[in-house]
Amino acid sequence: MSDLKGWQRGIIEGVFTKVLKKHLDRRGFLCETFRADELPQGIQPEMSYVSCTEPGIIRGPHEHHTQTDIFAFPGPGNFCLRLWDNRQNSKTYGEYMEIFAGKDNPLVLVIPPGVVHAYKNISRSERGTVINYPDRLYKGWEKKEPVDEIRHEDDPHTPFKMED
Repeated sequence: MSDLKGWQRGIIEGVFTKVLKKHLDRRGFLCETFRADELPQGIQPEMSYVSCTEPGIIRGPHEHHTQTDIFAFPGPGNFCLRLWDNRQNSKTYGEYMEIFAGKDNPLVLVIPPGVVHAYKNISRSERGTVINYPDRLYKGWEKKEPVDEIRHEDDPHTPFKMED
């Protein structure tokens, strides 16, 4: 069954999710966002960054040639994510996933190279926080290399859309 203009809903090979456990007390919460012993074998973060996304705002869609993203959605904010397997040599080429993550469903999500991804803050009024631990340095060592990114959001004819 085709759901999104020729893309089939399914589980994308190489995408990994893990539920985040929040340890709550009167001070707030503590949450491990990743552990090297719990990531897929061969995935090693090289840097981290935090982004905040306003309600209703979409980031992406884009994909990477060689970079794996390790996103943590601990909250605040709730997000709808879409992923499309754009790797022609993948068993799940042409499939897409939709995942809800954030305050109400804290997750870590590992997205391999060639998987197009986008997310939207679906919170009504809450800014959403995302932490990323990619396995490549942005623009390489000392920021001297080209950015490893294909930005589909710049293409008005892209088949990768957050909104149906």
